Amino acid sequence: MDAPSPEFFTGPTADFLSYQDLLTPEEQQLLTNARTVFERDVRPIIAEHWNNATFPFEVIPALAALNLVDLCARGNNYLLHGFMTLELSRVDASISTFVGVHSGLFAAAIAQLGTDDQRERYLADALSLRKIGAFALTEPNHGSDVSRNMETTATRTGSSWTLNGVKRWIGSGTFAANLLIWARDTADNQIKGFIVSAALAGFTAEAIENKIALRIVQNATITLDNVVVAERDRLPGATSFRDTNRLLTNSRVWVGWQSVGLQFAAYDYALRYALERRQFGKPIASFQLVQEKLVRILENATTSLGLMVRIAQLQQAGTLRPEHAAMAKASCSARMRESVALGRSVLGGNGISTDYGMARVFADAEALYTYEGSYEVNTLVVGRAITGISAFQ
Repeated sequence: MDAPSPEFFTGPTADFLSYQDLLTPEEQQLLTNARTVFERDVRPIIAEHWNNATFPFEVIPALAALNLVDLCARGNNYLLHGFMTLELSRVDASISTFVGVHSGLFAAAIAQLGTDDQRERYLADALSLRKIGAFALTEPNHGSDVSRNMETTATRTGSSWTLNGVKRWIGSGTFAANLLIWARDTADNQIKGFIVSAALAGFTAEAIENKIALRIVQNATITLDNVVVAERDRLPGATSFRDTNRLLTNSRVWVGWQSVGLQFAAYDYALRYALERRQFGKPIASFQLVQEKLVRILENATTSLGLMVRIAQLQQAGTLRPEHAAMAKASCSARMRESVALGRSVLGGNGISTDYGMARVFADAEALYTYEGSYEVNTLVVGRAITGISAFQ
């Protein structure tokens, strides 16, 4: 049941109101092609890698061929990119997170905030996934308050900068060739961004072990001990945390799409199991309580998808505000948490075994609920927007 037959996953069964019809026929074909790749190349190998907490480098060429990174980094078609994120997350949240961090945070930062020279030196390799990038913002002692209390420092001396500090929970940090490191300028106290090669002296990465969620994502603790970075590798478009927040606004959006994808996955697994599992001489899908759970998952997924479609429209129009993204991330992740719990309960005892895909979906949802701004912090961002009063300093 962990590797369902291909025909079971060929259509957007949880897209109850047919939101995918908002895509053009050409876009729908691109999405269909991508879904085929996700099912053929990603799904069959995920269970073993998740259990072993290893990364499937063998899927990178197939992902690169879909041009997913360019679609995200350039920001040309937000609705199509959203559905791509949904479908990849539906297959596996870890691989979706890998693509999202590399494209929506690392590559997008260079594309939007970098110089022509930086784009020429880094972007082609990033867009093709020849060299993997990571995004290092969070610190051991600072997550939600990192904008005001960042401890990592950058000190300029002539044409170079010296970076010192520790970053934590950095996705792909164990194998990324380049990382976007955020540090506080000791001269003006503003947060700035630096493209840092993992090969530089004083840079070390240590894998974070024993995770219960997103086990495929290779999170790392990064230590910077007098790492010297050239001025030409400082992002000129990032002169304060406000510039960083522009990237985080869009990243909260793709986590919203991920949350929809996990709800689709929960619906897929729960519905198929309910139709195949027999108790008391008949499929458990015939029981009223099971049907109610399936419908609640579908309601949550449909509500979340409708919200994300509207968010994509605001992105395309250039009118998306941070509080919009915060509401989307908070709302979709909260509904996701309920949906995966309902799906797990449909599978009964089998729902806690990683031999069944539902267990991974249930576990991975916990990471999505927390990262890119916790539910609580995102709700306070919305609260500040509607009251004009900040609940945090």
